[in-house]
Amino acid sequence: MPNFISRTMTKQELIEQIKLKKSFLCIGLDIDLNKIPTFLLDFEDPIFEFNKRIIDATHHLAVAYKPNTAFYEAYGIKGWTSLEKTITYLNENYPEIFTIADAKRGDIGNTSTMYAKAFFEDLNFDSVTVAPYMGSDSVEPFLAFKNKFTIMLALTSNKGGLDFQGLKTANETLYKEVLKTSLTWKNNEQLMYVVGATKAEYFKGIREVVPNHFLLVPGVGAQGGNLQEVCKYGINDDIGLLINSSRGIIYAGNDEEFAVDAKQKAFELQQEMEVILNSL
Repeated sequence: MPNFISRTMTKQELIEQIKLKKSFLCIGLDIDLNKIPTFLLDFEDPIFEFNKRIIDATHHLAVAYKPNTAFYEAYGIKGWTSLEKTITYLNENYPEIFTIADAKRGDIGNTSTMYAKAFFEDLNFDSVTVAPYMGSDSVEPFLAFKNKFTIMLALTSNKGGLDFQGLKTANETLYKEVLKTSLTWKNNEQLMYVVGATKAEYFKGIREVVPNHFLLVPGVGAQGGNLQEVCKYGINDDIGLLINSSRGIIYAGNDEEFAVDAKQKAFELQQEMEVILNSL
């Protein structure tokens, strides 16, 4: 059933959660039925049961959760239902958590508006990831939703990330041109940006362009990103980072104690973050 819970989360509330939990951890809920513990397959909704147990075990250590919608869309209507149940469970039980629909949408005009309505109104996520390749009229419809955040791909952590993002323009590197241009868009204060942890050496230059915006940083953990390096150049006065770990946490164990193992991995990352925050 659709999620009719009305809620919003402000940037300041997110910052307060980071300070309260001494954590800027985001946990990616990228669910593959071939990887979850087999005993869960006996449940009516194995995906939701997996997510529920992960969330219950780690919510005090994380400030955000990020389901990648591809891992739900792959299972058709059943997968989408699992996604609905997951976001509803989060909103009802842990409303202090910042939620991210990792959908990487990007189209023009009314199409973008409909994508935004799907994630902001029907599912009631706090934010959604988008691709900026089609320009302002593909992103601004998302930014028109009050108290919702649009997380734009800036510099990604994948192998081919620099194929286009790293191209040199007449005056600048393309990803920096994208960042600069986005700051001219209406409601740009509701923008956040995806910057991969495996590109830690680029964070200093990125912060010169967008010093005050939050950065969603995938790639710490299974992809080999270095938390210390990211924080050295990426933290701002509001912390300004959401460090995402998916596989490294949710698949830490593969038996009936999988949620306990996930909690331990999340705790280890949170402890690293607490040390960094205490040193500021």
